[in-house]
Amino acid sequence: MRIRRISSEQPFEAQAGYCRAVVAGGFVHVAGTVGEGADVVAQCRAALAIIETALSDAGASFADVVRVVYYLPDHREFDACMPILADTFGANPPAATMLECALIEPKYRIEIEVTALAPD
Repeated sequence: MRIRRISSEQPFEAQAGYCRAVVAGGFVHVAGTVGEGADVVAQCRAALAIIETALSDAGASFADVVRVVYYLPDHREFDACMPILADTFGANPPAATMLECALIEPKYRIEIEVTALAPD
């Protein structure tokens, strides 16, 4: 199959016209992902858990991630996430970018988007 779409079956996907991940061209492209939680740390952990599930559904893992983009409405909150991210990617750090911008709702403090190598 040339393109494989992976849905998380959440209602917002159908409403907004997207899916959690797409496997195409040798890569797994995981959509920008937010997580629920009281603060940026909890939201970061929750978003990573959702991403981990999408990667697993595609046959990949965090070790296969080659690119990550972090979106935060306040760049100063990124420091609190760094230990979590370093632990998540461990010995396999991807190329990374952090952008300060508005997110879909003010309650969200971080959104994470990844690209990983697809399994052979």
